[in-house]
Amino acid sequence: MKPIQHILDTEDGLGLAHYVKCGDVTPGELLEGVIERLGKVTPHINAVAETLFESAREAARKPQLPTGTFAGVPTLVKDLFTSVKEARMANGSLALGDAHPGLDDELVSRYRKAGIIIAGTSTSPEFGSSYTTESTRFGATRNPWNLAHSAGGSSGGAAALVAARVVPFAHGNDGGGSIRVPASCCGVFGLKPTRGRMPNGPLVGEGWAGMGVSHAITLSVRDSAALLDISAGSDLGAPYAAPYQSSPFLDGLSRPPGKLRIAMIEHLSPWTTGKQALESVRATAALCEQLGHHVEVVSLPVDAEQFYSDVFTIIGVNTQAYVDMLGHIRGQPVSFEELEPRTRVMLRERGRVPGTDYVKAVNAMHTLGRRFAHFMTQYDLILTPTLTQAPPLIGELDAFDDTLRVRDVIEGFHRYCPFTALFNATGQPAMSVPLYWTQEGLPIGSHFAARFGDEQTLLSLAAELERVKPWAKHIPSINALS
Repeated sequence: MKPIQHILDTEDGLGLAHYVKCGDVTPGELLEGVIERLGKVTPHINAVAETLFESAREAARKPQLPTGTFAGVPTLVKDLFTSVKEARMANGSLALGDAHPGLDDELVSRYRKAGIIIAGTSTSPEFGSSYTTESTRFGATRNPWNLAHSAGGSSGGAAALVAARVVPFAHGNDGGGSIRVPASCCGVFGLKPTRGRMPNGPLVGEGWAGMGVSHAITLSVRDSAALLDISAGSDLGAPYAAPYQSSPFLDGLSRPPGKLRIAMIEHLSPWTTGKQALESVRATAALCEQLGHHVEVVSLPVDAEQFYSDVFTIIGVNTQAYVDMLGHIRGQPVSFEELEPRTRVMLRERGRVPGTDYVKAVNAMHTLGRRFAHFMTQYDLILTPTLTQAPPLIGELDAFDDTLRVRDVIEGFHRYCPFTALFNATGQPAMSVPLYWTQEGLPIGSHFAARFGDEQTLLSLAAELERVKPWAKHIPSINALS
């Protein structure tokens, strides 16, 4: 039998599960191998919020594990509004202390039923409202390609761990790009499913007026599809449900996507896309055309400045409601001093806006969704850069203080990432595909969005791109390989 570290070096999640099901390795051996890998890279990238090794070892001893899709495969769950019964849920904030919800999120329960072992939780910024994973609570999560740069956010811990080859996949969630942005920064694959495709309960109802959705960051496309198969489906009483998927997403990867009509957007006014990101998305368009797809440069029907003002109204009100609830639970209001400057700015300006303003903002999201649905009658996919530039330096996106305004936060974040949140608002599935690296060795993702409910087209195209331009051969300088 091959050494356990060699197996972890070369296999994705489904590959690891195959070894377990064949009896060639045990879940415990995989877990100890991942623990060793965590020890190797964690001091450099700072991507772990909490280790859960003892409960993971107990889970690895359970005899039923070898029967699941991901039998015995270890991973980490993002520390952001996703409860793991053994773990605290800090949500990247000092304000939560060591609070333990003491129950599993429905998605976590589905992961466990598929044989996945939860080895810990990964880092996120406070309340997930940042495109970089930096917090007072946990510090900065660093990019394994270059430690001076951010791993992105808010699922930066997950992306850094997958990129560094600690685990083949890691849970993330996405309310404005939080799976796709760090996937782009770290050179891995990130899919945001359709609104209502994934369970949110029991602690979360709709998550930022329906913009938030969970899934995973993966190295391989097939792991993403298989994870969707074992976890998709709204939980009991959920406010949204995505269209029914009649066949497994994994099975669809073997079918070519056909000739796709792709609308390409290079810029979103008032922001412009930087030279390297523009070159990468144009190269992606050329690659798609070589594969037989039709690409047409168009503009999007959206007022970006008004859109992001509405988005921050939704985020601000939801964050205020959460902070108020936290204060009620602990019997002491949350003070501004316990919160990050970015959060204070949002709460000060948007935390207690009139209810009518909140309803107007939500209605604007719904209007945009209908507008995009009409736009998508002409195209199968939309292609944009994931980001307008290569991964930012640590501290570049987190330079906030109490003198700033919400408009400064919008400008700071969305000159860097103007595209991804549009598809949280419309509910469309979207993905970041790692196809290009800069001359400095930093990854830049290409971003695709499909019609509402059509993850299969995204995954089929991603599998096609993975075959002709495989990204797993690109290894960051900080890695866990043996």
